[in-house]
Order: sequence, then C-alpha cells, then structure tokens
Amino acid sequence: MQFGVAAFITDESIGPAVLGRALEARNFDALFAADHTHIPVSRETPYPLGGDLPRSCYRMLDPFVALTAAAAVTERLLVGTGICLVVQRDPITTAKEVASLDLVSGGRFLFGVGTGWNREEMRNHGTDPATRGALMDERIRAMREIWTREEAEFHGSHVDFDPISAWPKPVQEPHPPIYVGGESERSIARVAEYGGGWLPRAAAENLTELVPRVRDRAGRRVPVSVYGAPPDPAVVESYAAAGIDRALFLLPDLGRDEALRELDELAEFAARLR
Repeated sequence: MQFGVAAFITDESIGPAVLGRALEARNFDALFAADHTHIPVSRETPYPLGGDLPRSCYRMLDPFVALTAAAAVTERLLVGTGICLVVQRDPITTAKEVASLDLVSGGRFLFGVGTGWNREEMRNHGTDPATRGALMDERIRAMREIWTREEAEFHGSHVDFDPISAWPKPVQEPHPPIYVGGESERSIARVAEYGGGWLPRAAAENLTELVPRVRDRAGRRVPVSVYGAPPDPAVVESYAAAGIDRALFLLPDLGRDEALRELDELAEFAARLR
C-alpha cells in the first residue's frame, strides 16, 4: 500500500513547494489538493462533515497553481486534485490546465473530480445544483475529446463547441487517470464509465465492502485511494486486506513548522505499516 497526503493548501498554511519537498523526502507518494474558488457569505447548504465550515475552505489556493509549485521541486511525487469541482470550471480551460500540469510534472498528475456540495458556490458559477451531475459527466467527456484528438468537438445538452485545436496534450496516454470522488450509486457508475481510479472518503459506510463491488461494476481492477484515512493501524490494515492501493492522510491547516512535525509523525506511522 502507498501512503499520501490530502491537504487544504491556503495562504496561511505550509506552502506547496515546501510541502511537496517534505512529502517526497518522507517517502509519501502523492499530494492531493482540495478545490474551492470561494465561499458565499450567505449560505444555507450545511457543511457535509457537520459543524462550522473550516477557515481553510475560505482561503485555499487554486489547486492547479499549488500542485504546479509542488511538482516543480519534486521528481517522484504524484500530484492530484482531491477533488476538482468540475461543475464550477469551464471544460476547455480546465482541459488545458490538466494537460499543462501533466506536462510540467512529467506525467505525474492524477485528476480527482467530483460534483461538490456547496449549492450557493455552484450557483455563483452559473451551475444549477439539480443538474450538476449531468453537467460534470458532459464536461469530463468533452475534456477527454480535447485531450485525445487534434481537432476536438462536442455537442451535448450542457457543453457544446465546434471543432477546436487545443494544446498541449497530456503526457499520460490517453490522459491522466480520472479519480472519481464519492460513494453513491451514480459515483460508482462513473467509475465504471470513465474512472481511472476511485477516491472514496474514509468516513464512507462499509467502505471495504464497496471496493470489490466498484471493481466488479467497472470490469477491471480500478485503483482506489481513500481520502482522509485515519492513522489507525487496524483501519489501514483493513484497507490493505481489501485491496485498497493508497491511504491519504488529511493534513490539518498548519504553518510550516507544525506541519513538518505532523508529517514526521505520519511518516513514522506509514513506515511501520509498509
């Protein structure tokens, strides 16, 4: 099993370049960065994890910028979005960001995607929360056309464009693996349809029992990375027994020195279980 870190990288936390170097030096294999463009001041949508919305959600860096900084100072570390809110991003622009990051990282990008939860945030981007799932699916299909064709076009209910030329193309072929976030029936169907990986939450009910179901539905051995894995030996060992490939520990929003101490502890834990 591999071990990585998921983080809400902000203007107050450890910087992405320092974090990337620290992770690689401690033998973590991946860094996943979260995505919120903004948080509406007036909000009725409850935070899905309960309680108050963390300060880090208001202040996070753009994940593509942060991950580029981390990739530029590392050689082996995989960099991924965890998750990219595709329903809030133009697909042509996002396709270029993904391909550009995959290029400058030397093919080390993992594209974690999801529909998100903050309805007010979506509406500010002109997205109807009621149709966000269909919108994401079309945007993913459109981006795959852009990545794999010299002249791409797409005509759907939510995305529509005539033939375009868009470069660079990703280093990974046919494109970076798309890690689908979520544990719903529709998320599992998305893994089967276009998922190069599955990115469930550690808090998901019966997670280890879902792994074979997801792979059976997909008809292939889909790589699985668990988001927010607890540093608990029994839990992580159950992940390994279930064939889960990577545990992603959630790094708190900490300054440089505190974050490095936290990473030291997580690295020691991971080393004992490798």
